[in-house]
Amino acid sequence: MLLKSQIDSHLTEAMKAKDALRTSTLRMVKAAVKNREIEKGEDLSDDELMKVLRGLVKQRRDSVEQYEKAGRQELAAKEASEIEIIEAYLPQAAPVAEIEQAVALAIAEIGATSMREMGAVMKAAQARLAGRNADGKTLSELVKAKLSG
Repeated sequence: MLLKSQIDSHLTEAMKAKDALRTSTLRMVKAAVKNREIEKGEDLSDDELMKVLRGLVKQRRDSVEQYEKAGRQELAAKEASEIEIIEAYLPQAAPVAEIEQAVALAIAEIGATSMREMGAVMKAAQARLAGRNADGKTLSELVKAKLSG
């Protein structure tokens, strides 16, 4: 089943079950997908849809961080719940060990020795992790640590 139709059917189930959080989250996902389709002018492939979902998860993680800094735990908890719902449609996250290995191979492949080559290393590491749900922030931190230390 295509991911988009799976989200639609889960939205219908959530509405029937009167699950307010799941319903609102899936409606938000559906709206983001529709907006991206309008921008693009055609339906999204599953890969492009995954990219939209990753963007939504990243936004929510940033929001959780901001809410926690402001002492708004109830809002942070709501955003964290939305992250769990959205992540159910993404492939399982790549383990840190796998990300570290991809970074090490990318550095060796490029021959990077300084922070000036961080962009090239990031690009190569992301290419190695294609299809895996690798957290960009974790990837960036690992690249910085390897290149600076």
